[in-house]
Amino acid sequence: MLSAKSLFTEILDNDDSFRLFCSIAASGESQGGWENARIAALVPEGERDLAPKITRHGADEDKHGRIFNALMKKRGLDPVPVPPDTDYTMLLERNGIGLAHDKLKADQPLTVRDIVTYLSHSRVTEQRASEQMELLRKHFADHPDLGRAVKMISNDEDNHLAYCHEELLRFAHAGHGRDIQRILRECALAEIRVYRDVSLAVMAHMGRILGWPKAKSAVLAAGIHAVYAYERAAGWRRMVSLKMPERRDALGGPATAAPEFA
Repeated sequence: MLSAKSLFTEILDNDDSFRLFCSIAASGESQGGWENARIAALVPEGERDLAPKITRHGADEDKHGRIFNALMKKRGLDPVPVPPDTDYTMLLERNGIGLAHDKLKADQPLTVRDIVTYLSHSRVTEQRASEQMELLRKHFADHPDLGRAVKMISNDEDNHLAYCHEELLRFAHAGHGRDIQRILRECALAEIRVYRDVSLAVMAHMGRILGWPKAKSAVLAAGIHAVYAYERAAGWRRMVSLKMPERRDALGGPATAAPEFA
């Protein structure tokens, strides 16, 4: 029977597919680390209290990248180049999600509107990250190699999502509510398209590595299209709602250290 657990197990048990999976994940996390570090450095004067939280967010992302690289190293594997059609973060930027890299590479302070945009985009992408890690945690929390990594990253992603909710509600109460809802909706609709395209590309690459028959690849592709159809019809709404999280001030402290993988 084809299930999420059996699919992930097949990918994780093969060195070549595992290496591609970890390389894609590490690249995306490292990119997120750089983006958050630049945003923290350019926070406008009136929002400097946010800078430590944005820095913590970036440090967590960097840590996740190191974890995925360490998982490869433990199996004696080196990272591989990330195929462009699987580069989630690059494709998000091309679709206008996140602050433009040209802006982040400059030394001009960001505006409050920029910070609202960053938080709105993060709220959408962190929803996806939290759900993906929860799925891995459900099936692999007790895995001898992946368990600690999955639980740590899942907890961090939940913190990031809580932080986005709390800060966006603060900005909404300060008069930015209409902008936030517009940006959230635009971002969510763009993200679900990117996620569909990246999912199809990743499964195509994995299928070639693992020698999947055409029928299996077709079933997986149909499932990805079905998820997109649901998200396009109604599922995107879960990405735009805001509520005060149970985890308050989730990024108020220092980042936790990455676990050692002997």
